[in-house]
Amino acid sequence: AAEPWPENAALYQQLKDEQILLSDNASSLAVQAFLQMCNLPIRVICRANAEYMSPSGKVPFIHVGNQVVSELGPIVQFVKAKGHSLSDGLDEVQKAEMKAYMELVNNMLLTAELYLQWCDDVTVEEITHPRYGSPYPWPLNRILSYQKQWEVRRKMKAIGWAGKTLEQVLEDVDQCCHALSQRLGTQPYFFNKQPTELDALVFGHLFTILTTQLITDELSEKVKNYSNLTAFCRRIEQQYFEGHDKDSSTIAARSAKRSLLR
Repeated sequence: AAEPWPENAALYQQLKDEQILLSDNASSLAVQAFLQMCNLPIRVICRANAEYMSPSGKVPFIHVGNQVVSELGPIVQFVKAKGHSLSDGLDEVQKAEMKAYMELVNNMLLTAELYLQWCDDVTVEEITHPRYGSPYPWPLNRILSYQKQWEVRRKMKAIGWAGKTLEQVLEDVDQCCHALSQRLGTQPYFFNKQPTELDALVFGHLFTILTTQLITDELSEKVKNYSNLTAFCRRIEQQYFEGHDKDSSTIAARSAKRSLLR
């Protein structure tokens, strides 16, 4: 815990231009935002096999010193053990509220992203399978894609999402955005003037939804209905990413493709 944050700390994710999917991109951006908010430098390294390198099988993961930690929750705890926390200023009631909203984002937005990627047949055929399997030769590319699809659809069945229509999923996203918009109100961050890990998580998902080209714009339109959420994304992008080392983030390039100000 007493060791300083190393300069060669690295975050691993899949290839950003041709392989990474919406949900993994959002999760990776959430971790990048969290580390930026903690003022901890991180180098983003893209690897085709990042998912298989991860100790949990999920991306992103960070390599700091001799430690490898994956996913936002464990990374937040790891960083806290090193003496960096965004939520120390919150009281116990606020901490409980923050965790509840983080659960909401993971249960609604992340699950909706996974549903769209792996359960919407048009998206699966036109985007998910080609991107997910892109680094691998045929037939391995198809085998790995179908394997992942089976895994995600089994999860959807277990949590009761398998029978949902796309319209119902989009309605869930809208309800989640409505709750987040109500909580944010006119504040710069969810808990007044300082960002917490909730801000990083919400930014990661909403910004990625707003800047990712899908078959239709239905998903991003749900977010755009809430002007305070789009302004929130723009504010965090400007404060924590614009003007920083471009190697440490893919955000500027994606923002240029689809401006949040549209």
